[in-house]
Amino acid sequence: MSQPQPIDVPETVEQVPEQGQKPQDVRGKSQGQLVRQRFFGNTGAVVSVVVLLFIVVLSVTSIGIGPIPGWWKWSPDATGTVMNSGRPTLSLLPPSLGEHPFGQDNLGRDLFAMCMQGTQYSLIVMIVVGLIAGIVGTVVGGLAGYFRGWTEAVLMRLTDVIIIIPLVILAALLGRLAISWVRSHGLPTFATVLALGVLIGLASWPPLARLVRGEFLTLREREFVDAARLAGASSGRIIFKHILPNTVGVITVNITLLMSSAILLETSLSYLGLGIQAPDWSLGRLINENQTAFATRPWLFWWPGVFIVAIALSINFIGDGLRDAFDPRQRKFNPKRAREAGSGTDTLRTPLADAAQPGAAGQATR
Repeated sequence: MSQPQPIDVPETVEQVPEQGQKPQDVRGKSQGQLVRQRFFGNTGAVVSVVVLLFIVVLSVTSIGIGPIPGWWKWSPDATGTVMNSGRPTLSLLPPSLGEHPFGQDNLGRDLFAMCMQGTQYSLIVMIVVGLIAGIVGTVVGGLAGYFRGWTEAVLMRLTDVIIIIPLVILAALLGRLAISWVRSHGLPTFATVLALGVLIGLASWPPLARLVRGEFLTLREREFVDAARLAGASSGRIIFKHILPNTVGVITVNITLLMSSAILLETSLSYLGLGIQAPDWSLGRLINENQTAFATRPWLFWWPGVFIVAIALSINFIGDGLRDAFDPRQRKFNPKRAREAGSGTDTLRTPLADAAQPGAAGQATR
């Protein structure tokens, strides 16, 4: 009688690759490569990056920046003759910009040029706020979470004092002081925008500091930190080489959320007359100046709003993509792949189930 042949069945279902997925997809890849793969696999995040880059390139190249001229023939403060009641000349079929694609105001100024200048200033404020709030929040939260004791007590009480003040009121006060100081010294417009962004950033860091502190409190008790401390590593090396790289995901995602909030805050301040003021334009000031024309000439109100919404949504979608990329547990449920994996599991378990049935051994010997 011949001996029954052994049946090769995987011990666990996890060892079986899903249908259409190669086992070597994640083999030998660094953490950075895995993050990039997850991020570029997020359609919404990739589309948002493209939209944001398009807005940045359009605003910079159209009217130029600083001494560099742009390709658009009108400047934001140039007046002219109002044509066709100031209606937009933008045409999709056939594609054409016309003389004034976004329309004109009562003085004949080109709305497209004004929107591009407002977009430039809003983007500058957004980037500066992200840098300042990210640096200050990370430093304060990291020091408080790692050293504890009196360092944590002082820094967290300072954070509590700042965080209880409404952000709009604090940013309005600091922004007003910044604009007054810059203009009293005769500095250019770029200095005004930069100072506004710096002071808004100094008022926006407390939420990030609290999050970073919580991450540091958790990571400082982990085994790899204890091993580094026993090996003689200094506090600076432990912070920058062991703990901080593990908080990059939280920091990056929350900085994008701060940037999205910053552009809305700058728009609100300019709308209230506490941000960027005449003769310069921001998206919030455009909405404020043209709010009375909403019923008769709505395009003067629409276009600044479109750019505000597009930038804010793009930043939010990019932040969602970064969150999913840095946290592999944030995976979307795919019903089709689950059914395919289930059918593949049933196929693999079938021989084992047949072998367990009565008479299976006798059938195998025959």
